[in-house]
Amino acid sequence: MNLREKFPQLEPALINEMETEGMIKEFTAGDILMRKGQYIKSTILILEGIVKIFREDEEGAEFLMYYLQPGEACAISIICASKAETSQISAVAMEDTTALMVPIRFMDEWMSKYKSWYYFVLETYRNRFEELLIVIDNVAFRGMDERLFFYLKRYTETNHSNIISLSHQQIADELNSSREVISRLLKKMEQRGLVVLNRNSIELNAKAVL
Repeated sequence: MNLREKFPQLEPALINEMETEGMIKEFTAGDILMRKGQYIKSTILILEGIVKIFREDEEGAEFLMYYLQPGEACAISIICASKAETSQISAVAMEDTTALMVPIRFMDEWMSKYKSWYYFVLETYRNRFEELLIVIDNVAFRGMDERLFFYLKRYTETNHSNIISLSHQQIADELNSSREVISRLLKKMEQRGLVVLNRNSIELNAKAVL
């Protein structure tokens, strides 16, 4: 796996250390990379695939926070690893995924040793914070129809495809809604030409604007 390709902003000396000290792990779709309450021993950097980061309550209900793509790191794993705290979120592979697991003992050392790592971590925090603001805005200020449309757009952008291979129930779970509500809203969106509802997938109109 060519780390320089995935993380071109990092210094060559740092890349060499990452290749030496990190461990590449393969995950299949559906595998859990991180669980709520788990102590984090490594920081996760995504090389291939897509990982969903979400919150989970005591009843098992999920709330989608954001997706991780190749070239990105899990901000929560960096924070929890550096402070030896348990994770407050969970992470699951949405498709077959390759990740570089870097032991926590290198986090502080690299922050002072490599400027590129310092700026990479800051940029990671900033990007995740901005994404969370968008999520908060959707929950606080938008109706379920707008939240659903935003969810579908974000899903297609993350997966680089306008085909959404999720059931109505899966979407409802991620939006903390019911299948009946999501199905009704999708039907209205189809009538407006925003989506095409197929038997096992949803096709988002690439030019759709709510």
